[in-house]
Amino acid sequence: MSKQLEQVKELIQLREKARLGGGQKRIDAQHAKGKCTARERITMLLDEGSFEEFDMFVTHRSTNFGMQERVILGDGVVTGYGTIEGRLVYVFAQDFTVFGGSLSETMAMKINKIMVQAMKVGAPLIGINDSGGARIQEGVNALAGYGEIFQNNILASGVIPQISALFGPCAGGAVYSPALTDFTIMMKGSSYMFLTGPKVVKTVTGEDVTQEDLGGAQVHASKSGVAHFAVETEDEGIELIRNLLSYLPQNNMEEAPYVECSDPIDRLEDSLNQIIPDSPNKPYNMYDVIQNIVDHGDFLEVHKDYATNIITGFARFNGSSVGIVANQPRVLAGVLDINASRKAARFVRFCDAFNIPIITLVDVPGFLPGTQQEYGGVILHGAKLLYAYGEATVPKITVILRKAYGGAYIVMGSKHLGGDLNYAWPSAEIAVMGPSGAIEVLYGKEIAGTEDPALFVAEKEKEYRDNFANPYNAARFGYIDDVIEPRNTRFRIIRALQLLSTKKQALPPKKHDNLPL
Repeated sequence: MSKQLEQVKELIQLREKARLGGGQKRIDAQHAKGKCTARERITMLLDEGSFEEFDMFVTHRSTNFGMQERVILGDGVVTGYGTIEGRLVYVFAQDFTVFGGSLSETMAMKINKIMVQAMKVGAPLIGINDSGGARIQEGVNALAGYGEIFQNNILASGVIPQISALFGPCAGGAVYSPALTDFTIMMKGSSYMFLTGPKVVKTVTGEDVTQEDLGGAQVHASKSGVAHFAVETEDEGIELIRNLLSYLPQNNMEEAPYVECSDPIDRLEDSLNQIIPDSPNKPYNMYDVIQNIVDHGDFLEVHKDYATNIITGFARFNGSSVGIVANQPRVLAGVLDINASRKAARFVRFCDAFNIPIITLVDVPGFLPGTQQEYGGVILHGAKLLYAYGEATVPKITVILRKAYGGAYIVMGSKHLGGDLNYAWPSAEIAVMGPSGAIEVLYGKEIAGTEDPALFVAEKEKEYRDNFANPYNAARFGYIDDVIEPRNTRFRIIRALQLLSTKKQALPPKKHDNLPL
């Protein structure tokens, strides 16, 4: 055998060794937990045969605690690029079979390399997390690695889409990288995130709590809002990433991909003409409205279990991606509160960063009152949503279905915050406040002095509703561009999107804004 053939044989053997990560025993242990390996996850995610790996032969440099005797090719993370539905993406997957997926100086170097490349070529970055945290044996070098990853997360923000999938543990400082990315997916039962674990919590606060209750997928998807999605299986999580990317552009200089649409543009939905209840206090389901107007009823909801009084997610109109923000009358009457404001503001800013038009469906009675909200800073959090809409330069189309009262009317994509086309259904009530509250303020003394207060209030409420709580008063001032028939909503939105496809708007030059955080 020639020397060159021997060298090729050695290369093949080294590749096989690197692909085994921490070895077959640890791979079997990973499978026994119901978890896939890093390479299996990448294979599931990318188009068949498209993965090109970087830095397969990288090893750690540590000599502390006998680490020089435990050297594994690849050093605990698989990095590279490939395609999803033919579109270029960069990906890294932490390998729990190698030192528990703990982050070393060289692992961070590998991750940072592909982050920088992804920014250079303008391709989405997907990180699959399954790690025990910083590698203790490397001390400050591991911490430095995390810091450099965070810095690149920040630089990539608003430049390329960043998606984090957690299929295992993520604790301590490691949690900040997923928190800095655009979307975080967690798997129920096997993934968790927290800054300090249950043992530390017990020591410091005396509180007994399990890993799941402290930082499990459902906790972060419903209570903290840290996770945008909670999935049952890794297969579901991988499929979700692929679906999510189909709505997103490659980078901030491109448009989201167009999908051929067979759903008629002028499809009429007669049910929408009767969806609003006669009683203003009776709810209806905003999901019914969304599914009736978008292409084929397909809607990818974001933050489904968090702040459910507002709905955010992606859909398409005539094949083009949009972001939808909609009040949900079935939960807290669709009122805005701290969590709903944060949720919607974050989503609006993402859409604006990546050239995705924003469709706003409004039925909001106001902001949630009470000391808990005021002490929690609802003013600041509400200002985030107001700010997000005001600074967004993508096409903004708003449809007011029923209630749009007070400051909440302004905040929800109003004409005054740069709404491009603002429509209202005939059932829209646009006013400073609802009729009952307004009459109490305007006629408080008179009500007490009448013989029949109930009749007096009913008459004045009707008068108020006729004069103010309707769409025509706002339309008279040009704040509503048109009052539309509900069943025509799909057609009018599509026409508006076509009209605004060439929209260009520049904000005043600045270093950066000062969002009310």
